[in-house]
Parts: sequence; C-alpha cells; structure tokens
Amino acid sequence: MKKLTEIEKSFPVAIITGASRGIGRELAIGLAQDGYNLVMIARSGSALKSVLNEIEGLAPTKTTQHTIHSADVSDDKLINEIVTDTKERFGKINLLINNAGVYTPGTLDIPVQSFAQMVKVNLKGPFTLMKAVIPIMKEQKSGHVINIASRAGKIGFAGDGAYGASKFGLVGLNESLYRELATSGISLTAICPSWVKTEMAEGAPIDGSEMIQPNDILKTVRWLLSLSPSVRVRELTLECRNNVF
Repeated sequence: MKKLTEIEKSFPVAIITGASRGIGRELAIGLAQDGYNLVMIARSGSALKSVLNEIEGLAPTKTTQHTIHSADVSDDKLINEIVTDTKERFGKINLLINNAGVYTPGTLDIPVQSFAQMVKVNLKGPFTLMKAVIPIMKEQKSGHVINIASRAGKIGFAGDGAYGASKFGLVGLNESLYRELATSGISLTAICPSWVKTEMAEGAPIDGSEMIQPNDILKTVRWLLSLSPSVRVRELTLECRNNVF
C-alpha cells in the first residue's frame, strides 16, 4: 500500500456505495472534483474501474487518492475490512454516503427472496456501513452520513410495498441515529427523492426529462456539506415537478 503524503492526508475522505453508476457515479465524480479522497464500493469491479478512469482523466493534476472495492454491501465481513482499511490508509472518514440500492416492483406478489434481497441491500447494507463507520466518526467528534433513501420511504405506494418497506426502514434508522448523535458532532441526513433518471427508473410512469437528474442529488449533497457545523438537516424530500401526488 502506497504511503500517503501529508498533502494527500489533508483532503477529506468519503466512502460512497453504489458508486459505479447512476447517482453514485455522479456523486463520486463530483466529490472527486471537490477534493475528496474517495473510497468507492460497488458490485461491478469493471464499472468501478471505468468511473475511476473517468475521475483520473478529469483531474489528472489532483493530489487526492482514490480506491475502489468490488463488494456487496450486505457482506458484513468484507465491508468491515474495507472500513478498517480506509481508516488505516487515510486516518479518518469524513463522509459516508449509503447509496447502493436494488428495486423490484410489487408488494406481496413478489418472491420472498426478492423482498429479502431488497432488505439486505437497501437496509442491512447501510446498517452495516454505519455500524462500522460511526464509531470512527465518534472518535473524530465529526462526520456526516448521508443515506440515499426514497420518496417511497415516506409514502406507501400501491404496487411498490416491498421496496417501500426497505426504504421506510432506512428513513427510520436514519432518524433514530440522527437523534442519538445530535450532540456528538455527527450529522445524519436522509435524502428521499422521487424518480431519478437512472437505470433503476426504467419503466417509470413519467418521461426521463421530467425526472430528478443525478446532478440534482450531487447539488443537494454539496449544499448539505456547505452548511456550517451548527446546522443539522435530518431529512430532505425531492419531488418531480409534474409527479407530485
């Protein structure tokens, strides 16, 4: 493992899950441009490598350092190893973005295995990451966790009950930790967007031009990170202009 210079160590460190495409890819590229050392996690190693190449191509003179890990966020052992490696390499973790997610439409009409998979990735995955990262942030007395939830985690929609259940769980977990850590220097925010123009939104009832764009999520994250340390934002709901119901 390459030893970091003092300049490289000075940059903030962000862990992003689901970083290989869609919202995660947009966040990774944007935060790299903002001067973050990135730890990017996704199941597809080749897709992660593509994002890393794009980042290095956009910012060849940056002195930030980035690592990629092909992993399923529901793999407790591997996730804990990645977090430990991140702490040993960079000495800190400033930002965790739980973005990885899977979606299967349906409520009781889907296989139990499909429901279990959504709970594993959409809820257990963020739980595992936060369980590993938040103790490090407590030691630092600082840090921000951003959970990319969903509007379906705020409103129960017919035909999407199973996915909604996993996201309602994430929103509830975020709120409890938000209150538990309110005085510890750690911020937790759940971002709950409606349809976002990504592969996951294929087949949505509205056109892609009417959806929230991945860059809107990046702008939201940048706004959250720009606020003073005295501010806490527990939750944000983003809706599509022509799909508010």
